[in-house]
Amino acid sequence: MRPKMLNKILQMTCCLLVMHTAGAQVLNKPTAAPNPNLGSSFPWTAACASASFNEYFVNFTWNPSPSLVDSTNEFVLELSDANGAFDSPTELARVGDKNTDFDFDFQFAVPQNVQGDNYRFRVRSTVPELTSEVSDPYAIYYIGYSDPILISQDGNGTIPPGGVIQICDGGTVTLATHNVPDPQNYVYSWYRSGTPLSETSNQITVNQSGMYFVEVDYGAACSGSANTLSNSIEITIGTSQGIAINPPAQSTLCPTDVVTLSTNITGMGYSYTWYLDGTPVAGPTVDGSSYNVDGGVVGFEGNYTVEISGSGICTEESAPVALSSPGSFAVARVNPERMVLLPGQNEILSISTDATNPTIQWYRNGSAISGANGLTLTISETGEYYAAVTETGGSCGSSTKTSETTTVVQPNNFDLTIAHNGSYANCANSSIVLEVSQITATESGNTFDVTSQLINDFNYQWMRDGVGVSGGTGSSVSLASSTENGNYTLEANLDSFSMTSNALEVVLNSGETLSITNTGSQLCDGVTISISTTYDLNGRTFNWTRNGQSIDSSSLELTATEEGRYQLSVMTDGCPILSNEITLSRFDESIITVDAEENIIFPEGESQTVTASGGTSYEWYDAQNNLISSLNSVTLEQEGNYVLVATIDNCQVSRSFTVTYRDDFQIPNVITANGDGINDLWVIPNTYSRQSDVTVIIYNELGDELLNQTGYANNWPPSSLGFNKRNQLFYYKIRKDNQTLKQGTITVIR
Repeated sequence: MRPKMLNKILQMTCCLLVMHTAGAQVLNKPTAAPNPNLGSSFPWTAACASASFNEYFVNFTWNPSPSLVDSTNEFVLELSDANGAFDSPTELARVGDKNTDFDFDFQFAVPQNVQGDNYRFRVRSTVPELTSEVSDPYAIYYIGYSDPILISQDGNGTIPPGGVIQICDGGTVTLATHNVPDPQNYVYSWYRSGTPLSETSNQITVNQSGMYFVEVDYGAACSGSANTLSNSIEITIGTSQGIAINPPAQSTLCPTDVVTLSTNITGMGYSYTWYLDGTPVAGPTVDGSSYNVDGGVVGFEGNYTVEISGSGICTEESAPVALSSPGSFAVARVNPERMVLLPGQNEILSISTDATNPTIQWYRNGSAISGANGLTLTISETGEYYAAVTETGGSCGSSTKTSETTTVVQPNNFDLTIAHNGSYANCANSSIVLEVSQITATESGNTFDVTSQLINDFNYQWMRDGVGVSGGTGSSVSLASSTENGNYTLEANLDSFSMTSNALEVVLNSGETLSITNTGSQLCDGVTISISTTYDLNGRTFNWTRNGQSIDSSSLELTATEEGRYQLSVMTDGCPILSNEITLSRFDESIITVDAEENIIFPEGESQTVTASGGTSYEWYDAQNNLISSLNSVTLEQEGNYVLVATIDNCQVSRSFTVTYRDDFQIPNVITANGDGINDLWVIPNTYSRQSDVTVIIYNELGDELLNQTGYANNWPPSSLGFNKRNQLFYYKIRKDNQTLKQGTITVIR
């Protein structure tokens, strides 16, 4: 039996055993999966999709507790936006035949507008309405363009000879792609001599020398496989020729005037490009060193410049020359470009103008409308409308300008779109406003936006799960309670037109807070900790977790025996409420510290205070098991054995201490070994005797070692030691850790 099939059987068996316990289905986060059609056993790490390959899989597992999902349930695979947010998720796949399959793969194709490094997946069930944890981030790109890019100056399609463009010192040049369809749909990476630049559009304006090239930015994972690296254009810096436009004969033109602009450099075989307010109007033309401006052409007014380029010279642009008309004025359309006119209704068109003495004439389908001479026009017929404004007076007599045309039609139908106002994600919001986001009209196959024109003219009724919302008769509706969760649509009527909007799912959280408490935070042998909540869990779907993994979905109070982070989640109106986290740790005896050694020595008649820290309570006992202190410190005065019992929550640790008086007498240098029981032995202070880390060494007068002992018990000389002199001299050393503490002589008198 294959391992994966065995895992599924074991998982199903496990799940069937817990079907009758309280709780909710657990949807685990989806993960990248191998492509079985390629014979791969490794999951993909980045998706670089294209028209030639666009097949990917993610694995999804779930636990059916307390029961299986409804037979009508569907599992929906959703994709976030490029930043990992699910405000407006994209549905990638939907299955309705996996309701008894607890481990399966979704197959999906990458949408053509997906490009980024931080996309995430989630899975949503429809009955019951649950949402999984989001996946880890993935780099996902649809490679819509995968050919080498061509770049040229201003994107004009002409690659310069030898791939070199020379600009003048201080000048600039714009490089742009010229063979990428819909170039605004991509993000680009520009380079100068191999160094990445910050520009990300399909064009870049530069003023430094270097080798420039570009590629479509499909991220670190996919850019190389797209093969979009462009040709290179070398920018060099040259010396200015001093190009300039000769002062024209006149700078103010009447409609009958024509003026010729000419340059100060001519007849050299150079190319000239003429610009009006930065927009090319002529060229590049070899030896095109002049340009005629006609005052009768609408919109001739503005700043004229010329750019010169050619072999052996740098590309440079002249200073501007301004041309204008006397008494120049503007005319602008105020209403939308396209408007709808309903049967039996009127609409108002309007223009604005800054003319001083304007004469206005409105036109419909090219014919003047009698008596239509104001800034506004009330209409009741479809057609093409514009207004002509004539300014009289001034040096040129009079001049006329027309407004933009307004197309007025009768619609065939309308479409209505609703959306969330502001950021929204299921279970993330406790309130939301739904509103009309767009109204479009269709006329003879053409669709256009009429939101601003008609939003206040429709009659509205908001619907929740097919039932009208009380009071929901405006273009927006405010929802502020999880009891209002459901699927919303908007019905709208205007004259004979009726429509229903798209549907929006609203799943608000209840806004409730959930708190859990614990009886301790330290775990030790034989001790358990209870975690509970005052929230009423009876009849609710809930789940206890440790370190993010489900551990119990039936106990109203949790008994914890393992360290970790504990949390409770409760499903309310389809959304989980998360409690605070409680961290339990394994008890560490080293947390309890004491500021004294195990063996405490001080002179008789004095005392020493011993202080402990790290615990929540303390008890000090003497050798007779009498409690002598319940504080974190105790003052010891008597010799003897003592015990500290420190408590942290339900865990205890004990420490033992011994108090010994320090001897005040000095080390004797004379003993009388005559057997009378008085001063027969060399007795030294307790500071040195019976200490396991103190060594006592005794030598005779010849330097022979007679005693070398730790824990000296004040028992020298032994009775077997004979003395061959009446007054015999010995030497001693007392050492600790290779350090001599005391040394001297011992005279034995007998």
